[in-house]
Amino acid sequence: MSHKRIPKRKAAAAVGAVVALGAAAILLPSANASQDGASDGAAAAPRTLKAGDASDLVTRLSGMLGDAYAGAWYDGEDKRLVVNVVRGEDGMALKARSAGAEVREVDNSMAELEAGAGTLTSEATIPGTSWAVDPRTNKILVTADSTVTGAKWDQLESTVESLGPGMATLEKSAGTFRTFASGGDAIFAGGARCSLGFNVTAGDGSPAFLTAGHCAAAGDQWSDQQGGEPIATVDQALFPGAGDFALLTYDDPATEAPSEVNVGGQTVPIVQAAEATVGQQVFRMGSTTGLADGQVLGLNATVNYPEGTVTGLIQTDVCAEPGDSGGSLFTQDGLAIGLTSGGSGDCTVGGETFFQPVTTALEAVGATLGDGGAAAGDGAAGAEDQAGAGDQAGAEDQAGGQDAGAGQDGAGAQDGTGTDPGRHSGQDSGQDSGLTRTH
Repeated sequence: MSHKRIPKRKAAAAVGAVVALGAAAILLPSANASQDGASDGAAAAPRTLKAGDASDLVTRLSGMLGDAYAGAWYDGEDKRLVVNVVRGEDGMALKARSAGAEVREVDNSMAELEAGAGTLTSEATIPGTSWAVDPRTNKILVTADSTVTGAKWDQLESTVESLGPGMATLEKSAGTFRTFASGGDAIFAGGARCSLGFNVTAGDGSPAFLTAGHCAAAGDQWSDQQGGEPIATVDQALFPGAGDFALLTYDDPATEAPSEVNVGGQTVPIVQAAEATVGQQVFRMGSTTGLADGQVLGLNATVNYPEGTVTGLIQTDVCAEPGDSGGSLFTQDGLAIGLTSGGSGDCTVGGETFFQPVTTALEAVGATLGDGGAAAGDGAAGAEDQAGAGDQAGAEDQAGGQDAGAGQDGAGAQDGTGTDPGRHSGQDSGQDSGLTRTH
């Protein structure tokens, strides 16, 4: 992924193919038309909320409801927050309604669901598995990739069954869970390629950026061109364990590192980091596949990669491929949500994808992001005119131009996944492309 960041050096122009189906002006933030007049409890209608406001309400209600709180999700179609309240907690349900949420009574408390996840951790930490609480079903969603077979599958299945009826669902993925690092394009070290996530300011005031922690294993110094001079150095990194994130500081302290994401000739201003909400529409930008969108499916996910277990991730249905690791997960109104970690599948067949929460990474490395107050809609100008300007097939046809990335130099040889890292690269940054929905 490409960010405007170095005034003394030509920024890398190659970005991934932009997926576009012609949605108009998707960058424009939706109106927050809250409903008035229903101030008391049972009579209060659910408020209409922007996704960012829904996230704030989740934080407030989870503390207010205590043990009665059993998760929440955002209904993007109706723009409402749905909150689960343990059955029989009528007083807490009334509080949630009064705050503007739609209430659903459920059987499983958050404490019971978290205890079930703890059992999975102690008895079924098997490479190729993951689990996260799904508030829409009020169950733990357990997923096994194609490598989990035979005795490993039997162990996982029996552990899920031991949790009791109505506590978990077990699904099989056709792909293989892996981190999305690859040889090729975007930011480079030791023959590996990843994607820049978000520009930030380090604790000492120096310019820096976030990417995936597993990328740091490839080397301490990173370049914006394959074989080019290093531009940034790893300052802190974590993987595996309680996260997958790294902070890299720019070697030139005069580097300009604006808080924005370049989606291909158009930038989305990033105003602040925010917590993800289940059901929230999110966009991902990466150096292999460009722009894609989808929904948040689960929070605090545990993923058992071959390299080790990572906890505290966001689970989504947004596609990604090798080389997208570290790339930005954000919202249409400029909220930084996550950093691409890994998953299964690709952008042809889809799959499960996991992201490191930006808020957790910032807290851990002591960095700050965005200005916290600028309007996020500046990048929306002309988005309606740009809708549909470059679908994926058309973008791939342009790969190989003079600004093509390193995928043409064979840097993907070490990947081993069969993905051609050059097939989505080579778009000139001046090409028209809007932030558009893929489904």
